[in-house]
Amino acid sequence: MIDLGAKYLDGRPEAQLTIPATDQGIVLKRGSAELDGYGIREPLVFEHDGTYLMHYDASDDKTGWRNYLATSKDLIHWEKKGVILELGQEGDDDSSCAVYGVTYPENGVWHMFYIGSDYKREHPYDIPDFPYVTMKAKSDSPYGPWIKQDIVPFRMKENTYYSTTASSGAIVKDGDEYLQFFSASVLDSNKITKRTLGIARTKDLDGEWTVDPEPLFPLEEQIENSTVFFEEETGTWFLFTNHVGINEIKEYTDAVWVYWTKDIQRWNVDDKALVFDGSMCSWSKSVIGAPSVFRLGDKLALFYDGVEGSGFDHFHRDIGVAWLDLPIQIPQKQK
Repeated sequence: MIDLGAKYLDGRPEAQLTIPATDQGIVLKRGSAELDGYGIREPLVFEHDGTYLMHYDASDDKTGWRNYLATSKDLIHWEKKGVILELGQEGDDDSSCAVYGVTYPENGVWHMFYIGSDYKREHPYDIPDFPYVTMKAKSDSPYGPWIKQDIVPFRMKENTYYSTTASSGAIVKDGDEYLQFFSASVLDSNKITKRTLGIARTKDLDGEWTVDPEPLFPLEEQIENSTVFFEEETGTWFLFTNHVGINEIKEYTDAVWVYWTKDIQRWNVDDKALVFDGSMCSWSKSVIGAPSVFRLGDKLALFYDGVEGSGFDHFHRDIGVAWLDLPIQIPQKQK
């Protein structure tokens, strides 16, 4: 066990164990200003018919942040395909951003649950911001076109752990029920944002979702965004998520954490470890953002975003990959 010590200024919880990933470096860089030059971030990787697809968020020199697509045959070399989800009209919940498109295929239909917001900020300083809401689109193909639906999966609710944010996350089918591990947040009485994950449930991907009354983990964990991996060899579920740290300057996404369980319906906040942070990254020494994982043989690819050097910028990010050996070796807790 590695004791990370008192790391955060406000005393927010830390991960006391590590399962370190090995970095390979940048695999997708931002391009020209007219394409995605203001930055690319928040990768979501999946596979269809032998081709790997990556949804990612990006912004060009004319329009706000939208969902983009890239494809690959080896998870390393990616070809950009461009924007796949446009902004909504003025007054729509996704008029300021349409990002983070989580997909789930069923019976030949591809369902996308994405994040919308109407925060209204002048371009190019319109980095996605609260309020985040979950919206839906669908397609007959993972390549689109994606048709937005007039469906409200779930929304924020006052006096709950998801009063400020209720935004899309990883989807897993358990029996006849779908579980979505969504991002939740609260702005407390001191105007401090606290973040966690919750579970929303449905039996109909085109219907409403019921949100669990209690969060998956305490709000003090300061985590957001989720990707879930089931390791068949050990019968273990792993939930990778983005930790939000804090320093003397600001809050920022500083690490990938993982939680594990044998029962996807029950999670223990103490069963967690640090997987990846700036000390393990070859190019982004402060920012480590939004994980997505995909199995390739006896390795697990961990995609993330970052900023070259030691900066904390939300702009000018690129996407990298690190690797974990499988099966994942869970460290023993110190007694």
